[in-house]
Order: sequence, then structure tokens, then C-alpha cells
Amino acid sequence: MVVSQNAQLQVIGTQLSNKNGEPVVLRGVSFGWSNEWGVYYNKQVVKKLATDWKATVLRASMGVGAENDYLKNPVYAEKCVTNVVNQAIKEGVYVIIDFHTHSIFEPEAKAFFTKMAKKYGNYPNVVYEIFNEPIKQPWSEVKVYAESIISTIRAIDPDNVILVGTPHWDQDIHLAAADPILNQKNIMYTVHFYAATHKQWLRDRTDAAIAKGIPVFVSECAGMEASGDGFLDEAEWKLWVEWMESRKLSWACWSMSAKEETCSMLIPNTPANAKLWKETDIKPWGKLVRENLIRLYN
Repeated sequence: MVVSQNAQLQVIGTQLSNKNGEPVVLRGVSFGWSNEWGVYYNKQVVKKLATDWKATVLRASMGVGAENDYLKNPVYAEKCVTNVVNQAIKEGVYVIIDFHTHSIFEPEAKAFFTKMAKKYGNYPNVVYEIFNEPIKQPWSEVKVYAESIISTIRAIDPDNVILVGTPHWDQDIHLAAADPILNQKNIMYTVHFYAATHKQWLRDRTDAAIAKGIPVFVSECAGMEASGDGFLDEAEWKLWVEWMESRKLSWACWSMSAKEETCSMLIPNTPANAKLWKETDIKPWGKLVRENLIRLYN
């Protein structure tokens, strides 16, 4: 199991590393918005992804700022997250607790991450993602927010890795590289891509940020257009995977959901219990993700 092998993660320079300072590459699956796809936030799905699909990291994307989200139904939202985290710990894989929003909700984020850090801060499995995708907020605002939430978590959990979102759907990594968060350890910055839309220019931009000393974690990625729909660009996806692997970047694919769109890995009405899944329930994108995870598993 990946956690028993690597234990406490740390960031050394730009590299995610294990307890011994050796490079670690995590590869896995992001659950869809919890407020829409909470039915799949269960132990059977976690077990399926960890054992059959060979995912070494799972991302619990707790919806904030949307219909029936954490702000309106916090008990349900937290239950979705804890279902995934608890089972990920049992399966011995890493798990990202993702405050999945496009807006700043600082008091709510502080309260949520205080609770999560108290509950899971002693587990090496846990990674905190404190802002999914800033859209219109400038880096100056995102940075102030991030510093506040990082301090909140660090008061309870001094070690587990924290992921910081970057502006414009996590594509403007160069802004963080020009003005990084200082005096904090074990933080990384997120880059998101959808291969049919985001191409070599974003890889080049990310390479430049890494060259400046910015640690990068690709906490959301997929092979189609940025809308989550459209055609599956397998050739460009292959280039992205080769690029991530060559740079030892960790990645999680979007999404474990059953919507009528390209990026949903399951067909509509796929059972919540993964023990009942048939091969025909898994869409082409899901099959491609599974194939990559199994091929690259180590």
C-alpha cells in the first residue's frame, strides 16, 4: 500500500517526497462535486479505485458555492468527505480534502479545515486543498486567503501537505511563481488542465514556474475540452501524461461522476455500489484513466 511504503509526505525543493526524502508520484481520481455526485462518495467506490484501478490518491471534492453545497447542507457535505477519507485510510492510499469552490469563503474554510485538521491531522494519508479554482480573483487576494487558511491548519497539523490554487482556473501558475508564499513548508501550488484545450503553452508555463522553485501538484486534469465535454483528445492527453511523469508530478483525473458529458467516468445511472459496476458502465474516459493508472502503478 502506497501510504505504508511512503508514510509522511514532504516537499523537498519542488518535489513531493516520502518520509525518506525520495521522490513520490501520486496518480489517481477526483470525485465529482459532492453536492451533485455524493452518491459515489462511499466505501465501495473508494475500494474499487484503490484496488482495481490502482489509484494511489483520491480527491474528495466538497462543493462550496453551488446548489445544495457545504454552505447550505454542511452535514451532508462533511459526510461525503469523511466517507472517502475514512475508507482511503483503510485502503492505505492518500486522499485530498478539497474545498471545491471558485470563490473565497474564508470564515467557512477556516471552520471546515479546523475540523478536518483536528480529525485527520495525525494521519499521513491526508492532503489539504484549500481553494479548488480561483476564477476572477487576483493572486494578491488568493495569496492572502491562502496564508490565512495555511496558518489555521498549521496551528493543528504542522506537517501534512497543503495545496494552493492559482488564478484563472489554476492556469496562472506564473503569478504565484512571481510572488510565492514565504516561510511555509510542505505547500504546493496546483495546475489544472483539460488536454483538448490546454496544450504546450501551459506545460511551458508550468516548467518555468518549477524552474523558479515552485512545487506543482496537478490536482485536476482530464483529456477533453475545458468545459468537461467535447472530444477526448487522446494524443494530447498522452503528451500531458508523459510530461507529468518526466517531471515526477502527481495528478488526479476529473471526475468520478455519471453525468452526460465526456469527463464523467461513468454512464448515467451507474449504481452507487461499485461492486455492481459492469464494464459497460465505464465510459471511454474512465477506461483511459484506469488503463493509465494500472500501467503506471508502482
